[in-house]
Amino acid sequence: MTQQLAPVEGAGPVRKGEELDAVAVAHYLKGQGLLADTVPEVYQFSGGASNLTYLLRFPSQDMILRRPPLGHIAKSQHDMAREAHIMKALLPVYPWVPQVYAICEDEEVIGAPFYVMERLDGAIPRRDLPPELGLDADKTRQLCLNVLDKLIALHMVDPKTCGLDNLGKGEGYVARQIEGWTKRYRAARTQDVPDMESVMAWLAAKQPQGEVAIRLIHNDFRFDNVVLNPADPTHVIGVLDWEMATLGDPLMDLGSSLAYWVQADDDPVFQQSRRQPTNAPGMLTRDEVIAYYGERTGLSVANFDFYIVYGLFRLAGIAQQIYKRYSEGNAKNPAFASFGFFVNYLGKRCEETIARSAL
Repeated sequence: MTQQLAPVEGAGPVRKGEELDAVAVAHYLKGQGLLADTVPEVYQFSGGASNLTYLLRFPSQDMILRRPPLGHIAKSQHDMAREAHIMKALLPVYPWVPQVYAICEDEEVIGAPFYVMERLDGAIPRRDLPPELGLDADKTRQLCLNVLDKLIALHMVDPKTCGLDNLGKGEGYVARQIEGWTKRYRAARTQDVPDMESVMAWLAAKQPQGEVAIRLIHNDFRFDNVVLNPADPTHVIGVLDWEMATLGDPLMDLGSSLAYWVQADDDPVFQQSRRQPTNAPGMLTRDEVIAYYGERTGLSVANFDFYIVYGLFRLAGIAQQIYKRYSEGNAKNPAFASFGFFVNYLGKRCEETIARSAL
């Protein structure tokens, strides 16, 4: 008897122009010895603004497929094989990584490299916490701490223990990030967004001389990249989206995460951009997150303004790259149409933080 699979939150019809050849995928997976001769139903996840993520629904099992976005992209970006190999290496020492089933680098199969992994069964916290999770302020605070603990646990992994000590260049990470995002923002700028030259100059001048440490960093650690335990939604069972993981400064990783951290007393524009439930009663504020992280890691979090501005500027760069692809017709998600406005807002937020900073 065929198992009846439950609906998956966030998975809906595939967007026009981003269709997936289900027959080709099924043929490939069969060749890998994974499944019988069955073509899956294909759905697309609406979340995410970079790689395309699909739900493959077979009669008795769900899988997740990830592939790069459409349009011209740099070879160093959206490297599916790299992301999948990181996950496979991390799993033995960081048990919150989904199992990777197959890695396909042959672009002839669906027109791009891709990989297929397990689907973790649990809620993914998105804009708001679902009421059915039953999380009051105390439980929400515990969830918040548990999520932060997964970032801290990653930063405590010794890269040598899992063979990832050659994942990135390591030393010089801060300088490379400031230089790299400066170049990428300038290259992606459109006429309707600010030049950000004053922000880039401040970051270049105020960057610390060296890293506080060289650790494994996620580079996109957010609530909507974690999966919660259905039996106890304060506990995390999975961390997703390892596309940008590398060796780098863990404070840069925290700063990147805090760029998405919209708290309850933020202005209406920032509230409107919120993609995770960090404004809910019980959630830590950004200052509380920084203090908690410092206490748990022993790393100095003094003068954190640099990392806050870096995170906001980096987010502006990511959003602007996507907005340019959308403007050129190479990204189909209609949500990207508002990214230009968001980049303008992030520029102002950077300037306001700089004006208040004692650095």
